[in-house]
Amino acid sequence: MKDLRKFMLLIMVTAMVGLTSCSSDDDGGSGGGAASGTLSAKIDGSSWQSLEISSSATVANNGNNLIIIATNSDGKAFSFSIWGYEGVGTYEFTGATTVFNTASYSETDVDLNNPQNSTTELWQAPYDDTLAGTLSVSEETETKIIGTFEFSGKNVNGDQSVKMISDGAFNLNKQVQ
Repeated sequence: MKDLRKFMLLIMVTAMVGLTSCSSDDDGGSGGGAASGTLSAKIDGSSWQSLEISSSATVANNGNNLIIIATNSDGKAFSFSIWGYEGVGTYEFTGATTVFNTASYSETDVDLNNPQNSTTELWQAPYDDTLAGTLSVSEETETKIIGTFEFSGKNVNGDQSVKMISDGAFNLNKQVQ
């Protein structure tokens, strides 16, 4: 009887280890290909990369929120807010849920002759109840957050145009607040 208990315990432990060690792309996917400290993407097919000095990932509100901001000297920027952040995983940009994660892409045109005439256009997701895209965190350490994203953003306060953001990747320095 003792041997049967030991055998059953061994089977249960082996099954538990086997089940918990499985992984899939649904848990955050691959890390993409962004250089350390940067965010990169294709904006309607054109490649773009942020500067390390103006790009970061902040985990705030006792780890419940993820805020990513990435800019470059060309006046283009990305911003993401993930509410209910739980680390590695995939987060949706959709207006159909009570958890409202947002993604945005902006272009600022600075008029150096008259800075008050500068303009900023903003494409945001979600812009209706449909799934507009996702952000996947594939790795989080004490100092880095790595992952991928894609979304379609609509210029809701402007010309109503839609921009397709694809092949997005980030490898950002992590801050905790």
